[in-house]
Amino acid sequence: MEFRGLNILVESKVPYMQGLLEPLGVRVDYAHPDEITPARVRDTDGMIVRTRTRCDAALLGESRCRFVATATIGTDHIDLGWCAARGITVANAPGCNAPAVAQYVLGTIAALGGGAGAYAGRTIGVVGVGHVGSIVARWARSLGMRVLECDPPRERAEGGSAWATLAQIAAEADIVTFHTPLTLDGPDATLHLCGRSWLSQLRRRPLIINAARGPVVDTAALTDALDSGLAGAAAIDCWEGEPRVPEALLRRAAVATPHIAGYSADGKWRATRMALDALTAFFGLPEVAMREPAPGLVPEAVTAEAAAASYNPLLADTPALKAHPELFEQLRNGYELRRLDL
Repeated sequence: MEFRGLNILVESKVPYMQGLLEPLGVRVDYAHPDEITPARVRDTDGMIVRTRTRCDAALLGESRCRFVATATIGTDHIDLGWCAARGITVANAPGCNAPAVAQYVLGTIAALGGGAGAYAGRTIGVVGVGHVGSIVARWARSLGMRVLECDPPRERAEGGSAWATLAQIAAEADIVTFHTPLTLDGPDATLHLCGRSWLSQLRRRPLIINAARGPVVDTAALTDALDSGLAGAAAIDCWEGEPRVPEALLRRAAVATPHIAGYSADGKWRATRMALDALTAFFGLPEVAMREPAPGLVPEAVTAEAAAASYNPLLADTPALKAHPELFEQLRNGYELRRLDL
C-alpha cells in the first residue's frame, strides 16, 4: 500500500530518519529549524521536530497539520493547549535519553571529585524522580551513595515515608541534581525551583547540577550562591535563555555544556523510534524498520570505574563552550553522540 498525498515535515537534525518513509510513497520534507516557517508547513499533514521548533499558532495556524511528534522528552516548545483546541495530536519521547543524562551526572561527579572515589559515602539529592531521576538514584545507590529522592507529585500519588523534602536536601546533600520538567504554575511549579529561598538553606556547599530545563535554576541566584560560598560548584547543561549563555554563570560554572547531557547515540535512536512509531500509528502507516540496531538494555547497576571513565565533561565539552559561548547551537548540533559504555 502506498500513502501518496501524505506530506510529512521532519526537522533535519532528527537522526536516523532519512529515507525511512519515502518507500511508502510519503512525501518527506527535511528542513533545518531555521527553515521551518508558516509557509513551509502550510501543506504539512504531520511533523517530527526537536526543541528548537516552536509549534504554536504562529507556525501552524494556517497549516493543515494534524500531528506533531517531538523526538525529545520535553514539550516546552509546543503550545499544548492550542494544539489540543486545534485538534492536533502531540506525541513526545519520554525517557528516551534518560540513561545518557544519568551518565552525564555520574561522569560530572567523578570529574569534579577526583575520579572513581568520588561516589561512595556521599549524599546526593535527586529532585524529580521520573525517567531520568530514577536511573540516577538507582545507579547512585549501586555506587554506595546515600540518595535523597524528592518528587512531590509521586509522593502524593504513591505515599510512603521514604521521600525527602527540598529542605532536607538543602541541609544534607553533597550533590543536588535536578531532573524535573519545567512547569510555570500550580503547587509543583518548577520555575526557579533552585532559587534564592532554597539556595539560602544550603548547608554543605553542594555541587548543583542542572540537566533538566534552564529556567528550573534562577541564574542570578545561583551565581550569587556560588560567589558567597553557599554552593560549592555548579555543573550546568541547561541554561536560562539558551542558546544565549549568561556570562556570569558560565564563568563561575565548573562544568558548562551546551545542552548535550542526553546526547547519546542510544538516546537519539530511542527518540527517533518513539516519534516514528507515534507518527505511523496516527496515520495508519505500517511499522517502519530502522537501519541502525536497537540499543542494549539499561544496566541495573554500574561500577565506579566504569561510571567515571564513561564521560568527562572537562576534557572537551566544557572548554569548548567556555571558549566560544556564541557557538552554543553549533556545538550542540554538531555534537558527536556518546555511547552508553557502562
